[in-house]
Amino acid sequence: MSRRVIVVTAVHGPTAAFLPEAHKSLRAQELPPGWEWHWVIQEDGRTDEVRPHVPDNTRVTFHQSRPGGPGVARTFALAHAEGAYVKILDADDQLTPGALARDLAVLEADPALGWTTSRVLDLLPDGTTAGFPGDPDEGPIERGAVLDHWQANDFRAQVHPATLCVRRDLLLALGGWMALPASEDTGLLLALNSVSRGWFSAEAGLLYRKWEGQMTGQPAHADPVERRARMAVVAARARALGSLGWRYPPAAR
Repeated sequence: MSRRVIVVTAVHGPTAAFLPEAHKSLRAQELPPGWEWHWVIQEDGRTDEVRPHVPDNTRVTFHQSRPGGPGVARTFALAHAEGAYVKILDADDQLTPGALARDLAVLEADPALGWTTSRVLDLLPDGTTAGFPGDPDEGPIERGAVLDHWQANDFRAQVHPATLCVRRDLLLALGGWMALPASEDTGLLLALNSVSRGWFSAEAGLLYRKWEGQMTGQPAHADPVERRARMAVVAARARALGSLGWRYPPAAR
């Protein structure tokens, strides 16, 4: 039987039109022998806006749930994530060729690593791409390193949570994504880094679309009062996990 990597996407009406491009990037992935991907698309709501854009593919399943934000939608999707690994793909983003194979190669080679991230390129409205300065070197990310960098750099991590590929059991043990209206993916990244080592791939693994409708570009996302509260609870959770002594894998205590 084929082994599966589950690609999880939260979607709502404004981002639904980008699903075919995300699907195209998935179909371009070449996985090692014995592996396949399965795409779980979870609508954050129950509308008629998303379903027309869902690709007709036996490896794609579509589900709906009452609205609660992207973190809630992704966590709902875990009910249908029957595979060893979960890969994040936002509806408006695209995987680069080879991204899934690189994630699998790292996690299969070292059972002590809980998650992977990769370099990101901004996908600009004119179709060009732009990179980020300050990417770390390719290699392992030690426990606590992301939290330290994030706190020292105005709550900006050195690796991007939208590129996460994570062991499903570890993701479930941490409760999925945080119950926040935004930064829920950063909260998960810092939680993962508090209990397990990760990996950064220097080769670009994601095209991160920049467009006027993206959630991180909306005024509410930058509201200073809410942002301070989000960052406080994200940091508190990460520190609490780090202080409890639980590690992944357990033998690494």
